[in-house]
Amino acid sequence: MEMPKEYPLELEKVVQKKWEEEGIYRFKNDKNKPQYIIDTPPPYPTGNMHLGHALNWTYMDIIARFKRMNNYDVLFPQGWDCHGLPTEVKVEEIYNITKSDIDREEFRRLCIELTEKNIKKMREQVKSLGISIDWSREYITMKPEYIKKSQTAFVRMYRDGLIYRGKHPVNWCPRCQTAIAFAEVNYIDRETYLNYIKFPYADDGDKYLTIATTRPELLPACVGIVVNPKDERYRDIIGKSVKVPLFNQEVRVYGDEDVEMDFGTGVVMVCTFGDKTDVRWVNKHGLEVKKAINERGELTEICGKYAGMKTEEARREIIEDLKREGYLLKQEVIKQNVGVCWRCKTPIEIIVGDQWFVNIKELLPKIREVIDEIKWTPEYMKKRLLQWIEDMDWDWCISRQRIFATPIPVWYCPDCGEIIVAKEEDLPIDPTVECPYTCKCGNKNLIPERDVLDTWMDSSITPMVITGWLEDEDFFREHYPVQLRPQGHDIIRTWAFYTIVKSIALTGKKPWNEIIINGMVFGEDGHKMSKSRGNIVEPSEITEKYGADALRMWAANSSLGNDVPFAWKDVDYNYRFLRKFWNAARFARMHLGDNTIEKIKEAIEKGDISLDNPVDLWIISKLNRLIKKVTEDLEDYRFNTIVNIQKFLWHEFCDNYIEMVKYRLYKEGEGSERDKFNCLYTLYYVITNVLKLLAPFAPHFAQIVGDIYKVDNFHTTWCKVQEDMIDEEWECIGELAKKVVVSIRRYKANKGMSLNAKLEKVEIYLMDKKDYERILKVVKDIKGTLNIEKLKVISGKPKLEQKIVEVIPDKSKIGPQFKRDSKKVMDFIRNADEETIEKILQEGLETEFGLLSREHIKSIKRALFSKGKMVDAVDIEGVVDGIAVIEVGGDK
Repeated sequence: MEMPKEYPLELEKVVQKKWEEEGIYRFKNDKNKPQYIIDTPPPYPTGNMHLGHALNWTYMDIIARFKRMNNYDVLFPQGWDCHGLPTEVKVEEIYNITKSDIDREEFRRLCIELTEKNIKKMREQVKSLGISIDWSREYITMKPEYIKKSQTAFVRMYRDGLIYRGKHPVNWCPRCQTAIAFAEVNYIDRETYLNYIKFPYADDGDKYLTIATTRPELLPACVGIVVNPKDERYRDIIGKSVKVPLFNQEVRVYGDEDVEMDFGTGVVMVCTFGDKTDVRWVNKHGLEVKKAINERGELTEICGKYAGMKTEEARREIIEDLKREGYLLKQEVIKQNVGVCWRCKTPIEIIVGDQWFVNIKELLPKIREVIDEIKWTPEYMKKRLLQWIEDMDWDWCISRQRIFATPIPVWYCPDCGEIIVAKEEDLPIDPTVECPYTCKCGNKNLIPERDVLDTWMDSSITPMVITGWLEDEDFFREHYPVQLRPQGHDIIRTWAFYTIVKSIALTGKKPWNEIIINGMVFGEDGHKMSKSRGNIVEPSEITEKYGADALRMWAANSSLGNDVPFAWKDVDYNYRFLRKFWNAARFARMHLGDNTIEKIKEAIEKGDISLDNPVDLWIISKLNRLIKKVTEDLEDYRFNTIVNIQKFLWHEFCDNYIEMVKYRLYKEGEGSERDKFNCLYTLYYVITNVLKLLAPFAPHFAQIVGDIYKVDNFHTTWCKVQEDMIDEEWECIGELAKKVVVSIRRYKANKGMSLNAKLEKVEIYLMDKKDYERILKVVKDIKGTLNIEKLKVISGKPKLEQKIVEVIPDKSKIGPQFKRDSKKVMDFIRNADEETIEKILQEGLETEFGLLSREHIKSIKRALFSKGKMVDAVDIEGVVDGIAVIEVGGDK
């Protein structure tokens, strides 16, 4: 293929189609190769890929491609985590309905229809980034075969006593109207009022306790008061009772060492439920449970005249009434850390209801053990999860009050209260649609469970699903646990934690050997990308302008665990890098004919290559050092090693090596054919190896240029490090030659000379003996590169003299002062010797025309001379006492 002048971005689509048609990324289950399985994150199919997805998928794809090129048989599947509230909300929005407006099954059908459409769109978006997914291994959590596995997990864990149903306080989102797990609660800071309220003693209305609370709307659910028994202010009140203002119930005062004496007044009301500490105190002191707030976030009937109000409205009304009745002493503005729903950001409530739970506490010792068995990158992410586990008080609530999710396969007998759980052979099943069971008491009219499973119950079995659990048990036993889990740090306490829980519960093993954690993407304004900020950049915006590879290289140039700022200039740099590489490859290919490439490949096959040019040996040593570095970096997931590839290719190879060997490609004469072949071999060797290094990062570009260069087995062979070709001395020689060339090329540019302009005579002086010996080996290359007629290398320092070569008198000063003699004065100055000029400049000189001083000289041009010849001296950048003396003509 002839290479067009400009890099054709449109070929990315052609390459993607080729990959798909050839099925080159399919997992082959080749017993002769080591297996590598990636437990990929299944995203919610919203229909729109965001830059966070692009970052995460790029990381995974770099690993998958690198492993394939290192002879691994890679299983890189794609899944879709379909069930979730966002889909239900979107369906309600599209059809202007609520889920209770239409039949349950019809609502599910609309959710499935929307999800299928979104998956189709996102599938194409993933492909557009060149992600090497094995699409034959795609899984979709709403499909019957996946629901069967989720339900089987539920049934087995219930059988083993790891799942139970009970009345228990749960985190509840009033907006989403569903329970959410502890891990799904996020925390935000906000300002609120701390209200100081009087609680009169029950036996003495003139005395009172002052309680500071941020939630006066929970007064009707106040069931106790706690004080620290070490607090001398309140020792006498422990065991006595106080009355709750406005609602008048009497509650007892308890001693509890968990009370912070220095917060507020040191007196705390226990309500059911304001927060986690309320739950702990209710259980500890055996207090009554009162439900003051319902599932819709409204006050209940126990709240009297405030019943039906939303919590914010009720708070305002109760505060006004407390003021009016004289119970409110004062208010202070404080900052508060509030738990909110991770989806809609609504402040959560804690309510009591019948829910299903996973018994996390029973599994915690094994969970900690498994977390330690797994290799974490970055390591500190493991500590983050372990710390979260330490602070976790509740079991995992797995039931949700929704429709579009995996049904909980359970029925209830209204006669005897028996819970009937489906048999495995009957799964998948929807209890709201059918009931094949009879209660042991004989009742056939069973009540179906209408709640559904938390979506994390589906996605937490992904490593088991992709290795054939319940389908191919031999394959599952052979390949489980899998090698890698890549995911974001925002779902460590959900997806990572719950997968570990389920794997322990169902297999007794860790789910993966390693887990790598990526960060989030931030906009150019430094904030997390969001619609409200208007700082979102869609991946398609980038790929349409710069191509997928430029976006992938942006993603790669980041560190695991850290949040990644997006900048258009970074993508633009990557695009310009690809164009630079394209131009270099195009130039080399013009000299590398098909026959020459075949000869080079044969020579490589036979090991029949003998290089002797120091510049060739320099670049090949640098390349092999780069191969070693990039290989080690990718093995340790340091994807930002892409910058090392870019620096080498752009600056060492394109800017220096190619410029230093061009003369050899055009040179004729004795020995030139062998010299030219070695140069062409080096060009081919470097370009094809850098293409392989680049392939995990920029696979489209690497494939396109690799095909043009007739690279074989592109997807299954990695670069080999030739240790014997890494030589520090070769690199020192090459670096010295490069520094000389760069310094003199810069001199030419500053002089306005073409870079190929001939230099008649150059002398290079070096004080360092080693540098002197080294540069003697590259004289031919320096001469050829810089087009120098005569080049001499000298050990030592040059003897340079600075002389005045031109003096320009200042006519504007001389004319008015010397009038008729002004011409004679100017001629005198122009023709004066150096000693006379120096005297005029330093102290002035009395002449027949009068006193001449510095003001009579407009400018002086000085020049360097060596051996009587006018020269320019150029410092060789980066070389101590290295000077190039360039003859410029002229004697004096």
